[in-house]
Amino acid sequence: MPDKINSLEQLRSWYLGAFEDFEKSLNGQSSDAFHARRKTAIQHFVTTGFPTTKNEDWKYTDLASVASTQFLPVVKPGHIPAGRIDPYLVEGQNILVFVDGYYTPALSKRLPHGNQVLVENLSASMHERDFPSEKYLAQYASVEKNSFAALSTAFLRDGALISVPDNTVVEDPLQIIFCSSERAEPYIVHPRILVVAGKNSQFRLIETHIGCGEGVYFSNAIAEIVLGENSILEHERVQDETHRASHISTTYVHQSRASGYTSHNFTLGGSLTRNDIVVELDGEGGEATLNGLYLGTGNRHVDNHTVIDHVRPHCSSHELYKGILAGRSRGVFNGKIVVRKDAQKTDAKQTNKNLILSDEASIDTKPQLEIFANDVKCTHGATVGQLDDEAMFYLRSRGIPVDESKNILVYAFASDLLDRISDEPIRDKIREVLTRKLDSARK
Repeated sequence: MPDKINSLEQLRSWYLGAFEDFEKSLNGQSSDAFHARRKTAIQHFVTTGFPTTKNEDWKYTDLASVASTQFLPVVKPGHIPAGRIDPYLVEGQNILVFVDGYYTPALSKRLPHGNQVLVENLSASMHERDFPSEKYLAQYASVEKNSFAALSTAFLRDGALISVPDNTVVEDPLQIIFCSSERAEPYIVHPRILVVAGKNSQFRLIETHIGCGEGVYFSNAIAEIVLGENSILEHERVQDETHRASHISTTYVHQSRASGYTSHNFTLGGSLTRNDIVVELDGEGGEATLNGLYLGTGNRHVDNHTVIDHVRPHCSSHELYKGILAGRSRGVFNGKIVVRKDAQKTDAKQTNKNLILSDEASIDTKPQLEIFANDVKCTHGATVGQLDDEAMFYLRSRGIPVDESKNILVYAFASDLLDRISDEPIRDKIREVLTRKLDSARK
């Protein structure tokens, strides 16, 4: 087991050394234009390090276990058991599979698309001119403001690229799976996604993160999504990492005029999880919908931070996040809606609901509104409660056992979010994953 990192100076030394080794493995790519962004990113990271609880946005999430671990970079992908990804596959779809951050063609499936739709790994195009990766990659994930974005960009080798041109509707959902293998030493991976949607385009994206075995690893996931005018994207995200994994993710969404973005975010695994979603409504008539369900069991820590930034007028946003917390788990929800001075006629609603299933589970919830315009309609609220006694009595009075009654009520609480997924095959697949997870959590 590697030694622990006990100071910022040791952290700098460790990651600078890892970056030097990474540079040597690039096989000539260290001389291309993108590598300048990598070098800038690593300098920003080693200057700031990981955030601490002294930072207001990280007040309830302690990253000491992540900051003190010497996570090893992955030199080559490991092995995953046969059939490991099968429970998460939506049949008949375009599938890009990455093992330990490396694109794995043997597990992937690409269906033919017309109209120059790109569904490929980033390394195939990130060093070529006139490709979406040249213009958009690492432009929205700010290395100056986010140390995790800086760390990801510094070690960026590959990832998923989806580019849909103007006036194109992709009928089949596009699926990206990031799978982490089991290793003896703690290691780090950097899943990366770039999505560029042209004007009047429409498609669905399924993003899945899973792991294998009992090993310790850190998954640092970044997604950048750029939506053109009148484009529509429905984004399902499932995180089901292993019980010793740390998963930090940041999703940046930039919306143009009259675009629509819908997110369904299911956080089901991992020991320490932090999800950041930042949506910028930067065109009139844009609409954003954020739905999320997070499950806490054992000693798990689940933190969700969302920001919906209303930059332009006549935009709307809707947000519903629900938490199910059992054992000694802890949940954190911080949802912020920002309405800028010129964003008149904004319509925004935010709700956070939490179901506490044990005396030792807890939740820190903080819905926020920052309004600088005067002609808006904004609401927010949060609830924390236990299973309804009257509902339990109703089920028990009809001969249903206690445990089964609890199961029915928990499933009903979660099903509200599942029912919001518009595509039936995707909805059914996520329902299967969630059902297995809830069943195992009660064993």
